[in-house]
Amino acid sequence: MIVVSDATPIISFLKINRLDILNKLFGEVLLPEAVYEELTSNSAFQEEAERIKACEFFKKVSVSNSKTVDMLMRVTGLDLGESEAIVYSDENKSDLLIVDEVRTRHVATSMKLRITGQLAS
Repeated sequence: MIVVSDATPIISFLKINRLDILNKLFGEVLLPEAVYEELTSNSAFQEEAERIKACEFFKKVSVSNSKTVDMLMRVTGLDLGESEAIVYSDENKSDLLIVDEVRTRHVATSMKLRITGQLAS
């Protein structure tokens, strides 16, 4: 199963100390580079970043077409991480995209991507 995630759902599980739920549900969770950087590069959240880095079930992946990411950002107003998550999911025919933001969910569903998150069933 190919499961891709945006940063916000990961942050939510991190805040309640339950990253293990993602591992139990999906095994491996793919994080596009921009999502991984968002989760690990802020020096104000170094402890949280180390917890993310320590999770072996998170795998950093690269989007093949950065022009598509740039276009999606310009057209939709989504940020880099959200755009990479959607493009990666589409490019690789993911089984599931984990997202929470309403605009991101609308874009993903309009592209016929299967989504879930804290707000989705």
